[in-house]
Amino acid sequence: MLYIHRGGSVEKELVEMKNKEITDSITYAKRIQEAILPAGSLLLSSLKDAFVLYKPKDIVAGDFYWLEEKKNDKILLAAADCTGHGVPGAMVSVVCNNALNRAVREFDLQQPGQILNKVRDIVIETFNKSGEDVKDGMDIALVSLKFYQDKALIEFSGANNSLFIMSNGALSVIAADKQPIGKYALTESFTNHSVELKKGDTFYIFTDGYIDQFGGEKGKKLKFRASLKFQRNQK
Repeated sequence: MLYIHRGGSVEKELVEMKNKEITDSITYAKRIQEAILPAGSLLLSSLKDAFVLYKPKDIVAGDFYWLEEKKNDKILLAAADCTGHGVPGAMVSVVCNNALNRAVREFDLQQPGQILNKVRDIVIETFNKSGEDVKDGMDIALVSLKFYQDKALIEFSGANNSLFIMSNGALSVIAADKQPIGKYALTESFTNHSVELKKGDTFYIFTDGYIDQFGGEKGKKLKFRASLKFQRNQK
């Protein structure tokens, strides 16, 4: 039996009302998630030639970027991709963002490899409190920068997300460890890499959001090799 109300069905109005309530709730959650992201002014004051491409697929996202300035003029910067998309991914991102803050501020760690080891411990500990076997976590590329006159020392550690450096027209890749932040079958200490950057060098850190894009005539996924080819053609 169908009841007619104000020119439409009751069921349709209920669906539209619920949909608006859910959308409004997620939109408000977006404001909360954006509050944990570094302000653009902070990013540019720390790294004046930096840029961020951040376009969530849904209203909220599992991806986030993070920045912390230390008193010794060292800058910590990360690009992270948390488990899941939309609301679940956004909730995990809050846990992981908090773990990064604790590792640096509470435990006063500054070396990327040590930071990721502590972040993994904090994330696992947080999810273990539920008593459930939660295996959520994140992939991340984390760098520290220390500037000198005409060069900079960059330290890097990554969980599945690598570091890319463009120097004199040549692209080099500093590979991440093949393990995530979170519960994993085989876990080892994260590797800490040190590289000297010269004036004019550029480095990139990112999640798989760019690589996983679909497009082109055949609607195929871009993938890693095509992404690198595109980057080279833009130079």
